[in-house]
Amino acid sequence: MDLAFSGISGILIMLFYGIIMLSIGVITFLRNKKVHSSLDEYYLGGRSLGTLVLFFTFFATQYSGNTVIGYSAEAYRVGYANLVTVPFFIMIVLVYLLYAPKLYKISKKHNIVTPVDWLQLRFKSKAVSILGAVIMLYALGNFLLEQLIAIGQGVAGLTGGTVPYQVGVIFFITIMIIYGWLGGMRSVAYTDTMQGIALLFGVFMLLIGTILYFGGLPEAGDYIRTYSPENLGVPEGIGLVTWSNFLILVGFGAAVYPNAIQRIFSAKNERALKKSLTQMAWMPFITAGVVFIIGILAYTAFPDLSVEESEQIVGMMASVIANENIIFYIAMVLLFGGIIAAIVSTADSVLLTFSSIISKDIYGRYINPGASDTKKIMIGKIFGVVAVAFLLVIAWNPPATLYQVFVLKLEILVQVAPAIIIGLYWRRSHAKSVFAGMLVGTLLAAFFTFTGLKPLGIFSGIWGLMINLVIYTAGSFAFGTAPSKETQKDIIEEDPVTSTQPVR
Repeated sequence: MDLAFSGISGILIMLFYGIIMLSIGVITFLRNKKVHSSLDEYYLGGRSLGTLVLFFTFFATQYSGNTVIGYSAEAYRVGYANLVTVPFFIMIVLVYLLYAPKLYKISKKHNIVTPVDWLQLRFKSKAVSILGAVIMLYALGNFLLEQLIAIGQGVAGLTGGTVPYQVGVIFFITIMIIYGWLGGMRSVAYTDTMQGIALLFGVFMLLIGTILYFGGLPEAGDYIRTYSPENLGVPEGIGLVTWSNFLILVGFGAAVYPNAIQRIFSAKNERALKKSLTQMAWMPFITAGVVFIIGILAYTAFPDLSVEESEQIVGMMASVIANENIIFYIAMVLLFGGIIAAIVSTADSVLLTFSSIISKDIYGRYINPGASDTKKIMIGKIFGVVAVAFLLVIAWNPPATLYQVFVLKLEILVQVAPAIIIGLYWRRSHAKSVFAGMLVGTLLAAFFTFTGLKPLGIFSGIWGLMINLVIYTAGSFAFGTAPSKETQKDIIEEDPVTSTQPVR
């Protein structure tokens, strides 16, 4: 009996997980029919997510299909240098803990729905809000493109090419749009919980199967030492600069994903938020660490793969392992579904946040301020589908590896981190300086990124962030209003203070 994922077995697995996700959307809709008449209900799940669901929805946001598929492939290509993935995921959690509890309190008091709402509330600046919205929409579009590519690569790899790349993308994106339309954030959060459990179990079984059938780290180390010694050592010199770049870029950039910030707003209470983030501190070792090891072990399983072939390394390994034993077949079924569901769950949360910024921050704030919540939600849905259609055209023939797409997104997104995080604590923050820093940092990062420049080995996003911070802080010291003695204590949490001379 052939246990490998192929033919009808791969199709049945796709249908099985697709039906589960659709069922979650239908059940969520039937239990909460007001979901389409309230921005809070549709985009934030009624601000009622408890610790367990909140943990898994954070997990799905941070560890998407890119983690399992893209990072294993990158570890296969570059070797032990990719170990940096573990500490930079730890860095993300540390940044969350730095600002999330405080931002949650403000969001609760002022009914904030989107990250742009916070920028508008804090700086009372149309220019800051619009620029922040544009940067976030770019990052979300980039993030969604990444997930579309990951869906196609995952399905093609895990079914041995039986289900073509494009068919896999169309099938699961259609499922995602349907259940997202039906249940909003609640559907997204519940599917996150389902895929998180399946993904964790499947990844660990893949690791066990890889060690049993392809050998452990000593064997992989011997192979690398013989055929690719440059991938065995730890980084030195410029490599250390690259590691440091990643820690800052990913730590702060990924922690201000707009869809992650909306999960902060969705928490039932501050205690649930803090508990879920504390539990997330263990995930870099359990998830990114295991994925890294799998990529290293793949050296002995599939040597000399091209860059394009290595993008499907996880699917190839899963198919071989599934053919060895009925227990591993069942485990790889869960892994297959978990990976695809993880990608889809990340994509739907990105699409939901993309739609919320369009509907509330662009349409609702500037185009039709008097529109009802129902109309705003419908506008967001329509533009979300248009965005997906546009990105599908690009994803049809993906322009870069998943890893390259991921980095490109963060170079730009990290430029909003100072406004979001420093604005929480520094009352002297000055709107014009915030705007100028964000704009110049974004333009510089974009210029360096698209021209391929990397002065001193420092990433373009870090160069942009440095000039951003200089303009922000210098301008705020020069033009911002210093707090009086009566307002020395931090009152931003109670009543966000506007900066002087807001930009209109």
